[in-house]
Amino acid sequence: MIGSILGNVRVIAKRIWQSPSVKVLLVALVLFFCVDFSFPVKTTIPYSTLITARDGSILHVFLSRDDKWRMYAELPEITPTLRDAILFKEDKYFRYHFGFNPVAMVRAAGRNLLSGRRTSGASTITMQTVRLLEPRQRTYRSKLIELFRAVQLEVHYSKDEILQLYLNLIPYGGNIEGLKSASLLYFGKPPKLLSLAELTTLTIIPNRPSSLRLGTNNAFVVQERNRWLTRFRTNHLFNDETINDALNEPLIAYRRSAPQLAPHLSRRLRAENPDSPIIHASLQPATQATAEQLVRNYSNRIRAHNIHNSAVLVVDNRTREVIAYVGSSDFGNAFDGGQVDGVRAIRSPGSALKPLLYGLAFDAGAITPKTKLNDVPTNFSGYEPDNYDRKFNGPVTAEFALANSLNIPAVALLKEVGTPVLIATLRKAGFSTIRKQARDLGLSMILGGCGVTLEEMTRLYTGLANGGSVNELHFTTQPATARPRPNQEKGVSVVSKEAAYLITNTLTQITRPDLPNNFDNSYHLPRIAWKTGTSYGRRDAWSIGYNQRYTIGVWVGNFSGIGVAELSGANTATPLLFQLFNALDYNSPNGWFRKPASSLSMRLVCPETGDIPGEFCANPITDYCIMGVSHYRRCQHRKAVFTNAAGTLSYCAHCRPDSGAVRRSYANLSPEVAVFYQSRHIPFDKMPPHNPACERVFGGNAGPLITSLNDGSDYFINPKQPADLELGCQAANDVETVFWYLNDKLYRKAKPTEAIFFKPQPGPLKISCADDKGRYSDLRVMIKNE
Repeated sequence: MIGSILGNVRVIAKRIWQSPSVKVLLVALVLFFCVDFSFPVKTTIPYSTLITARDGSILHVFLSRDDKWRMYAELPEITPTLRDAILFKEDKYFRYHFGFNPVAMVRAAGRNLLSGRRTSGASTITMQTVRLLEPRQRTYRSKLIELFRAVQLEVHYSKDEILQLYLNLIPYGGNIEGLKSASLLYFGKPPKLLSLAELTTLTIIPNRPSSLRLGTNNAFVVQERNRWLTRFRTNHLFNDETINDALNEPLIAYRRSAPQLAPHLSRRLRAENPDSPIIHASLQPATQATAEQLVRNYSNRIRAHNIHNSAVLVVDNRTREVIAYVGSSDFGNAFDGGQVDGVRAIRSPGSALKPLLYGLAFDAGAITPKTKLNDVPTNFSGYEPDNYDRKFNGPVTAEFALANSLNIPAVALLKEVGTPVLIATLRKAGFSTIRKQARDLGLSMILGGCGVTLEEMTRLYTGLANGGSVNELHFTTQPATARPRPNQEKGVSVVSKEAAYLITNTLTQITRPDLPNNFDNSYHLPRIAWKTGTSYGRRDAWSIGYNQRYTIGVWVGNFSGIGVAELSGANTATPLLFQLFNALDYNSPNGWFRKPASSLSMRLVCPETGDIPGEFCANPITDYCIMGVSHYRRCQHRKAVFTNAAGTLSYCAHCRPDSGAVRRSYANLSPEVAVFYQSRHIPFDKMPPHNPACERVFGGNAGPLITSLNDGSDYFINPKQPADLELGCQAANDVETVFWYLNDKLYRKAKPTEAIFFKPQPGPLKISCADDKGRYSDLRVMIKNE
């Protein structure tokens, strides 16, 4: 039984295969696919670039490469109402044919023959799409090509994709193409928000774009619209109530300007995604509008001080998405360089990099918040920085130095941590200009002697708000859904969580000089951690702050690079920062940063040095420390010395008498602090001079620090009128006299704080300085004629 059935099947199959019609069909298919492969249909179209916000609203639209407003409509934007209306009007059997409708073609041919002229066409939506893709003269040869191309489209694309392509290409007069373009430019909203009356209006215009002109002939358009609405009712396409509402709806349509919001970010995203018709930016429209308005108003206020430009970047700390991007205060102001993107402009950061340096020092165990740093005049191998206010504070705590943005402690700290360490960290954090400048950077970089951008700085501070983990900022988001990104992306750890907390805790203090003097709403100070920066020559003012929710970076200055005396991070950039936080996140419900419980603990330290209390430390205070990392040094701010009963002579171990010596403690100051106190006439208990009868010469400790000249440097003099060169040193507080030697010959005896001058002679020069304890130091320089 089964064998006979199989035999019959074979016979039938053989007859079908041998049938001439089947052979013709197979040959036709082979020919079709060969031609299809050789001449594929081209659907690559230069669309206008659309920049959408996080909520899907359109921020900015650019002309296509061929200067058309041709906006790409995505499949979800083709609503059932739109689909039903366009298919009823253009191609009722679109879902059933394979690119062309034979019945319609025969009917149209018969009508045209009977009337002797072309009275109706038989073009399907697929064929019309082909004609829009490849415009040709209306000939029979062109019609055959259209038929073939229509079948190609049906083979390679779904019906929905063909309908989408058609709606993106239909003409609306002038340089407007596509239903989405017409919807935005004539009705000011996307297709999915159009009413039935508006949809019907847009479906009838492509057939007669010259006579049905929106904005100039609206009465005639309404007449034609209502005629088609009546046909929809007759064919029960929509219910009577919907049709009646559409018939009574007035037509409010006129030519609108294309959206041109967030111009700097829009141009940036377009350049980075040249082939994307729709780019979904991460901006929040309300936040962007608020930031733009505040920047514009603030810039108008400070323009009287000859300060013309500002830039702002607002980042969501949890997702690292940029929710506001203001490249300049006025994009349309060509005179002041309004089209320059201040977010990406390379500028000097001033002191804004200091928090990172202190974080690195915390992690290196070099300091804790209460560690004392010396804010005194210091020469760093020829580099002598000064503070912003040109004042010095003497020994200060690390947290005070950071909160008050003191320069000398920062430079000294960078010298201890190492410039290569800071450069490597910045390179790791994505500072591109630092990467290029690495070989030329020195200690001055911590005071602004390098190039950074507002984007890089804001990204760095976003990392501090995320426990020291720096990651790329996101300028785009996923289409439509725009789900928040989880805060689990692997970033680059620049400082530990403990160091980040210590930085945040310090930058939250409000008793500091970079609090604006004239802040309008000082009673509404936002609770944020922030740091300011002012570049050399007052060309750039920075203020970057963060709380749990946002990080906001502000730059104020002139794109031209002109400095302004009134420009400063505290009084120029910080007021705008405070306004932004008060407007965007006043009284934030997200709480504050929590102390890492694992390895950050408290300990008692000496208030004089920040070290572990020693023999002479009274009234210890508490300080944070990172367990296993922070240094564990005994405080030595005072030194035990044996003196005579009157306290006028000191003894060393070799000359101390068997009786009568008294053990006392004296301030153990570093040479630079001792010199600072002496120059400012600040009293301190100075160690008495050493016993002159002592015959023991000792030099176990370092000799005086020569601060002028600089070791290894070349000095050029005018041979006819050589200028005097100065010799200077810093000695310990037990030194009364120093001896200067030039090429091993005694030149002068002087006090440690006394400035000595000499007339140089061309050639190599060895300079030595010895103190009255036999300790010495020397350096070598080269004197050359100009």
